[in-house]
Amino acid sequence: MDQPRDTSNAAFRARVDGHLDLAHNAVAMGRDLDLGLDELRAAEGRSHQTGMVTWPELRRAGIDLVVGTLFANPAERVPMQAGGRETPPPYPEPEAYRDAEGAFAQADAQLRYYERLEEAGTIRIVRDRADLRSLRALRAGGGGEAPIGVVVLMEGADPIRTPDETSWWWQRGVRLVGPAWQRTRYAGGTRAPGPLTDLGRALIDEMSAIGMALDVSHLADESLWEALSRFEGHVVASHSNARAITPTDRHLTDDALRALGERDALVGIVLGNGFLDPSAGSAGRPVTMDAVRAQAAHVAGIVGWERVGIGSDLDGGFGAEETPVELTRAGDFARLAAAAPREHGDDFLGGAWWRWLERALPASAGADRATPPTDPVG
Repeated sequence: MDQPRDTSNAAFRARVDGHLDLAHNAVAMGRDLDLGLDELRAAEGRSHQTGMVTWPELRRAGIDLVVGTLFANPAERVPMQAGGRETPPPYPEPEAYRDAEGAFAQADAQLRYYERLEEAGTIRIVRDRADLRSLRALRAGGGGEAPIGVVVLMEGADPIRTPDETSWWWQRGVRLVGPAWQRTRYAGGTRAPGPLTDLGRALIDEMSAIGMALDVSHLADESLWEALSRFEGHVVASHSNARAITPTDRHLTDDALRALGERDALVGIVLGNGFLDPSAGSAGRPVTMDAVRAQAAHVAGIVGWERVGIGSDLDGGFGAEETPVELTRAGDFARLAAAAPREHGDDFLGGAWWRWLERALPASAGADRATPPTDPVG
């Protein structure tokens, strides 16, 4: 059994998961994340993509903060696995968007979900460094009863209807934007190569001006290099692995990793079996923590262990059957320390993410906490 950790303020060791599609699961998929995990699993009865994350389960894991996404589901998409073969999901496909208005509606509904949880005291949306310090004190003093911090990331920028709407999302609390998932109106993405579009260049410039951080996960190579050369702010790869080990365009080349290291960026290791090990499932061979260790060590060998964390993407299209055998639920999060050298275990479990947020978040949101207009462009 995992031992309870010391949460005194002096000994605070942050635990951070840098990529979870919580609002998409709750709003688009209709999953009741207020349930205990065992109760959710019993209600769903899945044979694959079995749930791993609920809010009580994150508390059980001692997670202090998550990077929670806004993910709008596109109607036009290509299979994410090479060869076009994917296991059908154990649920009806959620509503998909076909235009910017549809994408906006989905992301807005998901952000309202986080806002309702904040009002209920379940979470604390972290908008600035002052919020981060406050969260640290709450988590250190309140243990498992304190709110969980959420930093909001927009994964795929199509919900931003026009680049000048970026500031409206900033006012609502969004602090990171990844321009692509697959292809968007802004950039090429996974299995959809291409450069930034004219709208994408305008978006990158607007993000730089506002102080929004750039997430390069999912960016096509052409878009990634153009974005890095154009963008002036803080950079992260919230959930990406090493292409040298998993050779698909979903992951980062060594040259890209070197560029990220030079920008003092953080790289979050994503925990799906197929992302960790390209031979996952072959000959009945299980994927183990060794695959996490290999990915993290390769990335750390280029950017440094102080810049490597976890962006698990648990329940982001895979679940308990699609993750290393040692990880049966989010409550097993602490076991991931075994994938890092002993002296870097705390960095990997959250310290690296926490330090990056201390650099990337604004000192104070100030007037940005004001209630935004109902229609940001009308």
